[in-house]
Amino acid sequence: AAGAAASTDTPAGEDLAEFLLRVYTRAEQALAETPELLPVLKQAGVVDAGGAGFLLLLVAFLEEVTGEEVALPEAIFRAAAVHLTPALDQVRSDISGLRFEVMFLLRSEDETAGDRLRTEWDRIGDSIVVVGDGGVWNCHIHTDHIGAAIEAATALGRPERIKVTDLLQQAADEAHHREEAAFTPRPEFATQPVGVVAVGLGSGVVELFRDAGVQGVVVGGQTMNPAVRDLLGVVESVAAQTVVVLPNNKNIIPVAAQLDALTTKAIHVVPTRSIPEGLAAMLAFMPKGDPVRTVAAMEAAAARCGWGEVTQAVRDATTPAGVIHAGDWLGIVDGEVTVVAPTSAAAALGVLGSVVDGDSEVVTVITGAEAEDAVTAAITGYLELHDVAATVVFGGQPLYPYLFGVE
Repeated sequence: AAGAAASTDTPAGEDLAEFLLRVYTRAEQALAETPELLPVLKQAGVVDAGGAGFLLLLVAFLEEVTGEEVALPEAIFRAAAVHLTPALDQVRSDISGLRFEVMFLLRSEDETAGDRLRTEWDRIGDSIVVVGDGGVWNCHIHTDHIGAAIEAATALGRPERIKVTDLLQQAADEAHHREEAAFTPRPEFATQPVGVVAVGLGSGVVELFRDAGVQGVVVGGQTMNPAVRDLLGVVESVAAQTVVVLPNNKNIIPVAAQLDALTTKAIHVVPTRSIPEGLAAMLAFMPKGDPVRTVAAMEAAAARCGWGEVTQAVRDATTPAGVIHAGDWLGIVDGEVTVVAPTSAAAALGVLGSVVDGDSEVVTVITGAEAEDAVTAAITGYLELHDVAATVVFGGQPLYPYLFGVE
């Protein structure tokens, strides 16, 4: 809608401020309508995060051009990005439990504005700094409530130069760079002319791919999809001139598809949708074989792999398995929620009930950072009862205490 507003004929005499206001009005309307355009947003009760970011940009333009304060639309605080779950469990030990850092200058004619803001912020965060005088205060807080932090200031005066930093994402990015920089392939695969770059998250998962023969790993996955530049950086860093890419997530497949146009290396994408599929594909990897045949064999191996996951809901939503509430445990089979359960054990056994059949021989259980010994024992006991061999390996992935690969 904003694009449509910008592309229409400009009314005679319209200045820049009027033009921006017209575009802003249309963009605000369009953002509020995004849940009607994308069912997944409507189910989650959020608006499009990218649209919210664009609207914030328009707010900044308007305030700069007009010199007047523009109230932030309520819809911005329902953006999908606000609901993301931290993707690296170890990041929690690096920073406080509060996710966002909010900073701005507060201008107010109220001499008590600084003290009043500090009092309001005491209810919603920590690491609070409010310093200044003469009508201007420098303000800083760590909080999970971005909207409330900013609204508390707008009730007292005019916040300027607002900056919001996702502390968990920032720490996660730093951890990613450390892991990627530290990754070294096994010597027998390091200089092969055909190499594999895999996407994975968790120290154990990275080690599993290393042992399987990949030349490079891009740290990322569910809720932390790497950008094309992240994939490209690792592709360019490996020795191989022909590179097979394992996205291991359906959202990363189209990102990986862009690589071929960005490098002189020959790129082949095996469209793996999960870590178990990626590891299954590696069983068919032939570093000295014909690349086309190797890719075909890897695709076939991935397709034969049944897989499931266990995770916990972070918000209320509607899924193919019915309505879920924050805190429910979810069983995911082939990318779809099929089980909603009160415990991780119940969700795990529900997944196994769907993916294990009379033809199943081996189930690989990849334990995550939040796996529990008692639940793992229940899983292996279930498989033993059904005469299916179980291989339990440590993955260390966050958010998903159990991943299952079925052969």
